[in-house]
Amino acid sequence: MTIELPDEPLVNNLTPQELRLELACALYARGRIGKVGGSKLAGVDFFSFQRALGERQIPQYTEKMLSEDLETLKRLYPS
Repeated sequence: MTIELPDEPLVNNLTPQELRLELACALYARGRIGKVGGSKLAGVDFFSFQRALGERQIPQYTEKMLSEDLETLKRLYPS
């Protein structure tokens, strides 16, 4: 996929690698991709992507994830 960007100073200050990382972080923050997909899109290893999320204060474990995990545990270990 090719994305054309306008010649704006803000965009010109970013390398293609930095732009890919920013895009991946933004998509992860919106719940559109997971950590593995984000690391692949950004072209970095999984742990570097996690670190980038932390630097941007993007939550890596959400209330929705917790709720899903609790539902899974209830199914696996019924009372």
